[in-house]
Amino acid sequence: MAPGPLAQVLRQLPTVEDSNLLTASIPFADAGVYQISEDCALVQSVDFFTPIVDDPRTFGRIAAANALSDIYAMGGKPLTVMNLVGFPACLEQDVLVEILKGGAEKVHEAGAIVVGGHTVEDDEPKFGLAVTGLVDPKNLVTTADAKPGDMLVLTKPLGVGILATALKGEVIKEEQMREAIQGMETLNRAASEVMLKVGVNACTDITGFGLLGHAQELAAASQVGLEIEASSLHVYPQVMDLAEIGLVPVGSYRNREHYMPEVANRDRVAPAIIDILADPQTSGGLLISVTEDRLSQLTAQLEAAGCNAFHIGRVVEDHPGQLTIK
Repeated sequence: MAPGPLAQVLRQLPTVEDSNLLTASIPFADAGVYQISEDCALVQSVDFFTPIVDDPRTFGRIAAANALSDIYAMGGKPLTVMNLVGFPACLEQDVLVEILKGGAEKVHEAGAIVVGGHTVEDDEPKFGLAVTGLVDPKNLVTTADAKPGDMLVLTKPLGVGILATALKGEVIKEEQMREAIQGMETLNRAASEVMLKVGVNACTDITGFGLLGHAQELAAASQVGLEIEASSLHVYPQVMDLAEIGLVPVGSYRNREHYMPEVANRDRVAPAIIDILADPQTSGGLLISVTEDRLSQLTAQLEAAGCNAFHIGRVVEDHPGQLTIK
């Protein structure tokens, strides 16, 4: 759902008053966190979507990695998951078997277990997970604690929405986006473990609202400004060429409409950079806010763990709740 209409719906819902709901006062939290003891809280999230690639098993792996990501963004450890399936009666059941096998592979890699699920008949396939994890409240990482002077680190390249649009339009083949598929299949587990070990101030994962939306939400939640260096943004192969010929997903335009007003220098941002910033991501990386004195440690340990560590900008006092693209 587009961010604008979604925000209008959510504003009309009643607020929940429960001192154990730790995320009740955290704007744009990636998951719900409910405290059950002094040193233990539940972390819960849910996500599902239509296929982004043609191969069913690959789709299952990507959808599972994407659903698990919210737990990792908050410093949690996934514990149990439930499958969510929409499936057309006209498709062979073997397709669903492959989707579920792919999802189970990633759940196993995460150290969690599948405990059940729910299926409905639908016009097109949909798959995802409802995930429950655990976190020590003292180690909880949220969107609300980025501090001026922090550095911004992103752990995966951008552009999967553009590539998926090209794949659906038969402009490219699935093997031509192999690097992006590997990125989407990669759990944010290692990156989460590193950020907890190093100690960071804030984090969010980059998914459907793009770097543009999720970075702006982090800025708003922390009441700080974010400066992003356009030259430091990394994209998957072919993304820039495809963007230049107009292969931009519909979600990108929705993200622009909702979030570009909060870009302080929006009239001076190159169109190609806007395309990259607004591109909806599936199973994207973590955007981490870390103090400058821990940047080199974070970067080194992320790379040692096999993760990317792109230093893309900084946190500033100016323009609280807004982005500046430099």
